Amino acid sequence: MVKLDILFDKLRFEEKALYNTAIKKGIDVRLVDSRNIIIDTDDLDSNEFEFGDILLQRSISYFRGQFLTYCLEMCGYNVINSSRIGEVCGNKLLTSMILKKNKIQTPKSYFSFNSDSAFNFINTMDLEQNPLVFKPVIGSWGRGVFPVRNKEIGKIIVEMRQESTSPFSSIFYFQELIHRPPRDIRCIVVGEKLIAAVYRYSSDDEWRTNVAKGGKAELIEITSELEELAIKAARVVGTGVLGIDMMEDQKRGLLVHEINNTVEFRGASLATGIDIADMIIEYVKDCNKR
Repeated sequence: MVKLDILFDKLRFEEKALYNTAIKKGIDVRLVDSRNIIIDTDDLDSNEFEFGDILLQRSISYFRGQFLTYCLEMCGYNVINSSRIGEVCGNKLLTSMILKKNKIQTPKSYFSFNSDSAFNFINTMDLEQNPLVFKPVIGSWGRGVFPVRNKEIGKIIVEMRQESTSPFSSIFYFQELIHRPPRDIRCIVVGEKLIAAVYRYSSDDEWRTNVAKGGKAELIEITSELEELAIKAARVVGTGVLGIDMMEDQKRGLLVHEINNTVEFRGASLATGIDIADMIIEYVKDCNKR
């Protein structure tokens, strides 16, 4: 019997659904709080924690999840998703670069590596005609994401970042503001298969479409174009359990703007009626056979 550990640092709908589904399938499964794990480099084969055959990484914290996955892989464990996938998907700069390098349509993005160059960049842009979106390189749920529609707002954002002690505060990530309907598209790709897709609409008082910000999910018809793009985007970061986020540009069509490593799927499950947790657990079982 396969032994599965689900690593978490906050129990959400998704982790509970995955755990309950595994139980129903007769899998020997544990929920393991990643905050309590200790890795001993002098005894990698006999650490305090004895893990299962396969580990499902569901930690919300990018850094905790990423460094723990590095350690577990060094100890010989099979972790879904891999550290390579986590590293790329958790870093918006890397995601944008890899999408562009692989000729996947993605919004035009700009990177600056100190506040002076960020100020200079803002001064050169006609933000009234071509507004931007500022995004932190590391982050989720739309936190720290701001529309930049004029130079004054852009300079305020840069000044705010100067007050932060985070080493990532000196990295400025700007992306073109896409002319789109008031929604984006969330695709759930498991392995080589697009298993569900939904529109995500922003709430009445919010421009971001994140369900965590009050957005709602709605069923979308999966076209061949949508399926092909979602799977292609997933392949360039690595096979696993991924959330591919797209926007509908008025002129260019579908653009991939983010890929999620520990994807939330409650909204998609409710909107589509698809048992996404079941499909993820089946994928995990198949991975253990390889």
